[in-house]
Amino acid sequence: MASDKPKTKLIAENRRARFDYFLEDNLEAGIQLLGTEIKALRDGRANIAESYVSPEGREIVLINADIPPYKQANRFNHEPRRPRKLLLHRRQIDKLIGAVQREGRTIVPLRLYLNEAGKAKVEIALAKGKKVHDKRETEAARDWQRDKARLLRDKG
Repeated sequence: MASDKPKTKLIAENRRARFDYFLEDNLEAGIQLLGTEIKALRDGRANIAESYVSPEGREIVLINADIPPYKQANRFNHEPRRPRKLLLHRRQIDKLIGAVQREGRTIVPLRLYLNEAGKAKVEIALAKGKKVHDKRETEAARDWQRDKARLLRDKG
């Protein structure tokens, strides 16, 4: 029996992004990788928790994403935290660069995964930073939802 959902393999997720930023536009971007990097990703090893996306010239680059060295690659291995170019359409790149420069937005990586075809993709979002009171508000709303669900479950 075939399932309807796509067969993507989640490699890394930036859970902190939803807490620190108001997320607006989500985009899927390809990543320019070396051979040993894609092999390490297929092993399921990566970390994008401290990474960010930055415009450099007329390109968008993923900075500080950690893809550990591939064990079997010996001396031909890659640099774990090297900047990696993101593959987007020119119109998408121009929109992102404009939002960062004019509106002071931030581009945040949300998920790193392998799609159905086995290609590495990163989901990025245009984001606006939250202030401390916004974070408290978000946490209070989440706590209330949790308490409400608990009350309904116990009483209902």
